[in-house]
Parts: sequence; structure tokens; C-alpha cells
Amino acid sequence: MRSNVPVDGAPAASRDVTPWRDARLSPAERAEALLPQMTLEEKLAQLVGVWVGADASGEGVAPHQADMLNELPPWSTVIRYGLGQLTRPFGTAPVDPVRGARSLAASQAQIVAASRFGIPAQVHEECLTGFAAWRATVYPTPLSWGAAFDPELVEEMAAQIGRSMRAAGVHQGLAPVLDVTRDYRWGRTEETIGEDPYLVGTTGAAYVRGLESTGIVATLKHFAGYSASRGGRNLAPVPMGRRELADVILPPFEMALRLGGARSVMHSYAEIDGLPVAADEELLTGLLRDEWGFTGTVVADYFAIRFLQTLHGVAERSADAAGLALRAGIDVELPTVDTFGDPLMAAVRAGEVDEALIDRALRRVLIQKIELGLLDDGWQELPDDVAGLRLDDEASQDVAVRLARESVVLLRNTGVLPLPAGRRVALVGPVADDPMAMLGCYTFPNHVGVKHSEFEMGVDIPTLRDELARHVPQLSYEPGCAITGDDSSGIAAAVAEAAAADVCVLAVGDRAGMFGRGTSGEGCDAVDLTLPGVQADLVRAVLATGTPVVLVLMTGRPYALGTEFDAAAAVVQAFFLGQRGGQALAEVLTGAVNPSGRLPVSVPRDAGGLPGTYLAPPLGHANQVSSIDPTPAYPFGHGLSYTSFDWSDASAVGPAGEAYADPTDPVTWPVDGEARVRVTVRNTGSRSGTEVVQLYLHDPVAQTTRPVTRLVGYARVPLEPGAAADVTFDVPADVTSFTGRSGRRIVEPGAVELRLGRSSGETVAALALRLTGVERQVGHDRELLTSVRIEHLLAVPHSA
Repeated sequence: MRSNVPVDGAPAASRDVTPWRDARLSPAERAEALLPQMTLEEKLAQLVGVWVGADASGEGVAPHQADMLNELPPWSTVIRYGLGQLTRPFGTAPVDPVRGARSLAASQAQIVAASRFGIPAQVHEECLTGFAAWRATVYPTPLSWGAAFDPELVEEMAAQIGRSMRAAGVHQGLAPVLDVTRDYRWGRTEETIGEDPYLVGTTGAAYVRGLESTGIVATLKHFAGYSASRGGRNLAPVPMGRRELADVILPPFEMALRLGGARSVMHSYAEIDGLPVAADEELLTGLLRDEWGFTGTVVADYFAIRFLQTLHGVAERSADAAGLALRAGIDVELPTVDTFGDPLMAAVRAGEVDEALIDRALRRVLIQKIELGLLDDGWQELPDDVAGLRLDDEASQDVAVRLARESVVLLRNTGVLPLPAGRRVALVGPVADDPMAMLGCYTFPNHVGVKHSEFEMGVDIPTLRDELARHVPQLSYEPGCAITGDDSSGIAAAVAEAAAADVCVLAVGDRAGMFGRGTSGEGCDAVDLTLPGVQADLVRAVLATGTPVVLVLMTGRPYALGTEFDAAAAVVQAFFLGQRGGQALAEVLTGAVNPSGRLPVSVPRDAGGLPGTYLAPPLGHANQVSSIDPTPAYPFGHGLSYTSFDWSDASAVGPAGEAYADPTDPVTWPVDGEARVRVTVRNTGSRSGTEVVQLYLHDPVAQTTRPVTRLVGYARVPLEPGAAADVTFDVPADVTSFTGRSGRRIVEPGAVELRLGRSSGETVAALALRLTGVERQVGHDRELLTSVRIEHLLAVPHSA
């Protein structure tokens, strides 16, 4: 939509000849034409968001939020020079989707009419587990995406999310989270995709492709290092060296930018080696823009620019914080106008901040708005079919339940699963009949809805009890205890219920929340990895009955499963499965669905000490120089099925077709070439199922210590009984690269192994290769992906 206010004295009807309105010009040319015409006030107005309706009072408000949510002046004053972004018009309070879309359109019309240039605001929302709006579908949390090992389905989900956001008038989504889990005690572990950068990167890039395919700007979070805080504490300092940053933390962001096409990045709250990321010019400009070539917008995490003054202590005044952020490379202050308002205005006029920095950020903002069509004459605020807007429909729920099914991980099974028909089943545990136990921290019901009890939840979320009752006629229920607290008075009743049953399904886990309101989620960090409250006591008491126990963990992080938990007949792990999670879990437990999920994080054996991921060099694993054995109870990539699979004929061949490898004759693999790994997988069981074939790299001798093994490829292989498939990985030598002694990323010649495995801890075949040639330096343009081909073979009868 165009403004009725003339620009440069030209009547509205003649505005088609104005260069910045001319769609025949490139976005950069149009931005350059507009920028010199703008006053300082108009420029700064485009670099801030405004959060209308945000309330800094009440329970669950973020710390320091009240200090920075000052009362806004009248709306007409707020928008008189234009507006860069509108913050979460759907994600601040429950609003009917149709009414919300119409209200947003009315606000946009006011913004367009009020300022000289008639530029709409860019609207952003959270969308980590779906469009964070009332009555919108709630999908599984990112740890579940990782557990599915299925980027294609994640891309399909993201496209569904993006379509719903665009239909409501939203332009930008604050997702995905690409932080690689480093310490499971961190409350935001649930928001991460896993502990392996290749899994995080491939899955995250798929999410970006899906979201961007609908026109929504995907925003990568949190760049960078946020997940590696000391002690797993939120916003704690990050004691990270440059190699860990380069080899573990940064690759998912590279993949999401190059393979996904993300157009925005949100910086991290973290300080790395004493330098807050919001003030780190080397990271936000030198690496992100100069080296990687990123041309989109960098947006501030909420209130983070002010934090340079109030939390980090690297700025004396708010104006100093704004100047540091601008110089580092931040373009837009979110969620609402603060340091980029009057403080920055005064600093520019006093000569303390160069206006060229304002112009640099503004140029990026305008180009993105032009790319979104917001400066086109034909722009419309409201879709014609808005009256039929639905954010939770059959198509989105179908994707939600399929992803939930694929992400359930069967960790252990002595034969008790699937639950046999006609048996008496006791369902025990505090999360078994709690719909909120399906939801992560950044779902709308948990993030916003809990503060608005006068509204219904907005979506139907059947519990595990609801769904299991549909499959098991003889089902009894007893909670046993609460998720938190020390009240164990209900354990005796739960024990009696379990003792009287043929099988007990024991569901324990988390309640996501914000800043201490939950056991998982932002600001809900854990001192150790013991189950919250007295749930561990409940598990021990129920296991002692002798009744076969199916332990179901519905959590936002992995919890320690010590040797005492080995008495469970089966163990099932689920990471906040979303609104259809109860259905998915019940289908897996009863055998209607064959589990195919794999662990995106290791499950530790011990609750104490410093939790560590599988990406560790030899001295990070069990050895004779320490009495502590960090070997997990279940390793990264682990997961079982109700059928069986046989792997055979594993082989490797070099780019010139050299003979297949054996331990005494390694295949030659040029440092600038590609190796091919092949294996045949056959379903030898009596029912259909999906195997997840994983390819790991082992580099026994290198310039710097390397992880004993790390993921470099994977494939989901669905097979009917008796059916087989050839799975082929084409592995570029670039995926073996790492940061060498010089601080540069290199491909180093020498002996390596490519290991085909069912998990990081179960190798089926180790194939010897030798990288040949001279050491090769690689950069951001290196090959990032191992390509996979699956060729299905003729099935043989199961009896064969």
C-alpha cells in the first residue's frame, strides 16, 4: 500500500516515477535512491521495533524486562517518522487469528499514512515450534526434529508454519535455533536440535528452506556460542577457544546460510572470552559479512543492546551501547525502541557516532523490505481470504503427528513392547495426564497462554492418558507425585497400582517454563541431571514392585539413567512432542507405529559432574588416568525398532574407482576429492520399519586433538519385511576439515576411517582410507554436505 502523503512535493498519483518505488530497479538501487531523502529521525525509525501491548508485570516476565519496557508515547507519536518492525502482534496476548490479522492490517495502514514515505513495518513473530499465536498448531520441539533424523519432514513443517504466518500478515520468523548443545543442564537445551553440528546444520538448513519458501524471513539464533555457557547457566560467560567455536558452533550457521538461504541473523547474548557478541565486530562483520558474504539483516536479541551497559559492563551509557552495537554490525534493535531511539539520536548529533553507521544498517533494512515487497505500490495489508484464516488445520496437524511419531526414541526393550493386547496396564507418573507436558518453552500456551488463564488453551492437546486409553481398555492411572516439589505421599498409591497390573507405563519428565517457572526452558537451568522433584524416588519404588515397567521420559533435556534404571523392561525417550504427541506416544507403545527415532543427544549414566557430549577427543572418554567414566547410558544416534535389520557388504571406493577398502589396503582419497561408501541394509524382521544409517569420521592422528568420532552423513531407510536397499554416501574430503594449528580450516592428509554405525557407540563397519596430497586450506565455500542415495532392491520373503 502506498501513502497518500506526497514526497518531495510530488502528488501521490505520480509516485510511480519515484526511483525507490520503481520495481524495475534492483532492491539495492531503490534503497540507495531513498536513503539520501530521509532525515535522521526517519532513518532511526526504520532501525527499531515497537512492542505494543507488552506487559512487564506479573509472573514469568523476563528479568530486566521491566527496566526496558517504558510506557510508549501515543501511537501517533510512535509512528510519525515511520517504523522498522512490529514485535509479536499475535504472540503477545491471545487474539483470534482473523481479528488479529485485521487489527494488524489497520495498524499497518496507520503506519503507512502517518509518515512521509509510507513504508509499512516488518512484522516478526516467534515460530520455533510453530507460529507462536493463539489457536495455531504446536509442533514438536527442536530436539524432536533432531531425533527424527529427517530434514525433509522438518522442511515440510517449516513451510506449513511459514504459510500460516504469511496469511496473517507476518514477514519474519525468529527461528531456527542453531546452537549446538554442549551442556545438557542448560535450560534451553530443548530448543536445540542436538549435540552434533552436522545434524544441527542439515536439519536447521531444511527448516530455513521451508520457511523461506513461503516468503518468511528466517532468523538464525543465536549467533554464536550461547549454548556453551559455563556451568550450563543462562547468559553465563562462555569459556570457549577459537577451535571449538569454528569446528562445533559455527558450522550449522554456515549451512543454514549457504544451504538454506536465511536472510536474517540474531546475535547471541553470550560473551566469549570476555567480549559480548553484541559488541564483537570481528564476529558480526568480519566473519559473518566480510568472510561469509552475508547480506541480510542482523537483529538484536531482545534487550541485548542495553545489556552491554547493564549486564556486561562494557558501555557506560545507553548511547555508548548503541554505538558499540552499530559498529559491531547490528542493524535492528528489538523488541522495542530503546538505545536506538533518543540516546542514539543524541550521540549522532553530538558527533559521537558516525551517521554512516546508521546509513549502513538502514541500507540493509530497506533492501530487505524492498525484497519483501513492502515498498511496492501494489502492497496490500490484508489478504482477500482473511475471513477463512485458520492457523490449526488438518494439514498442519498431519505434519505435526508424523514428525512426533518419527522422533520417539526406543532406548531399551526386553520384549515388553509393543504392549500386548488384553493386559492390565497401570499408567503412572506426573506427566501422563498433563497436556502441558507435550509443550516446549516457546510454544504459545507455555510462553504466553499461562499468563492469560481467562482464555482457553486454543488447541486440543490430548494427553498420553487420553490417547493410551483409546488403545488399552484395561488402563488405570495414578500420578504418584508432582513434577516438582518434595511431596512423596502419592508414591504408595502409584506403587499399589503398578503392583496390581500386568505392565506399568511410568511417565516422568519436565514442565517447560520461563525463568524458573519450569524445569526446562529459558532461564530454567539444572544443577545436575537428576529427574526433577521426587520423580526418581517414584521410579525406584515402581521398579521395586517387580511388575514389568515401561519408563517413558517426556523431557526437554536428557536425564541421567544410572544402573538402577536398568531394571526397566523398556525405556522410551520423547522430547516435547507437540500437540499430537500423546497420540504418537500411544501409537508407539501399542505397536501401531514402529519407532524410528534416534538420540540427538547422549543420555548420561551419571547425574553429577560436568556433562559432556560425544564430540570428545580420546582423553574426554573413559581412560585409565581418571576414575570418572563419562560413557553414556545411551550414546548419540542410538535408537531401537520393533523389527531387525542386517547390514552387509560395506565398502569404500575412491574417486578413481580404486579397489574396495580393507584394513590392510586403505582406499586413496585425494584431499580435494570424494570417497564413496556403500552398504546394503535388509529388514530381517516381520514388520515394516525404518533404519537410520549413520556415517561417522574417525581421524586417529591430526595436528590438533580431534573427536574420536563425529557424524558426517546419515539416511533414513524405510523397508518392508524382507526388503533391502543399497545406501551410498558420496563424501567430499572437505567434510573432514578442521581448524589446524595455524587457526585456519584445513583438509589434512593422512589415515582416516569412515565408520558405518547404528549410533556413535555402535560401529557396524570401519572402512580405512588415506587422504593424499598436500595440506589444503578451505574456507566458507567448501563442500558442506555428504550426499546420499538409496536404491531399493527386490524384496525376499520373510521366511527366506
